Amino acid sequence: MKYGYVRVEKKEEIEAQQVQSMIDTGVDPKHVFIDRTAGGYLYRDYYRRMLKHAKKGDIIVVKNLDSFGDFTDEIRFQFKMITTKSVHINVLDTPKLNTDQVVAGGVTMRFSSDLILAVLSYVSEQERDNIKQRQREGIEAAKRSGKVLGRTYKIHKDFVKLSKSVSDGNMSVLQACELMNISRKTYYNHLKFYIIDNA
Repeated sequence: MKYGYVRVEKKEEIEAQQVQSMIDTGVDPKHVFIDRTAGGYLYRDYYRRMLKHAKKGDIIVVKNLDSFGDFTDEIRFQFKMITTKSVHINVLDTPKLNTDQVVAGGVTMRFSSDLILAVLSYVSEQERDNIKQRQREGIEAAKRSGKVLGRTYKIHKDFVKLSKSVSDGNMSVLQACELMNISRKTYYNHLKFYIIDNA
């Protein structure tokens, strides 16, 4: 069985083209799940419904990796969680990540897929390092100009523990946010202020 998943973040986005691309790959229109989310909205109801339907050997078709989340660690977590259940993933914009082809193609195809995911992870880590470096430079510049540094920002009491679980790969950003009942935007604000405080 093939399932299609479409995520659009703005009401004015045209989803018909994505849906058609799913149908063109053999997905029954009745099996296309669509979430229309806005900003940091976490609860993708149709995504969860699709995962409940998908069983071993089934294929989930998405347009691109962004369908799984906005951030690389979340994308990698969802990718791993789905494939661990022996459900295949077809990424229309990145066919080398198609897990059914990885199985069929053997070592070479598997290497290509793993390499692409590794690159995504590396880019994410570099982004975090760059943010940290820019924040340190900002703090140093503020100190040199005589500005008093301080904040009234309050970080959730479980943030340090849960963010460590995210960085260790034990849970996704999405799961951590749900446990703290915060949005992804708030999560990354927490991360920003935590980095500043520990710079």
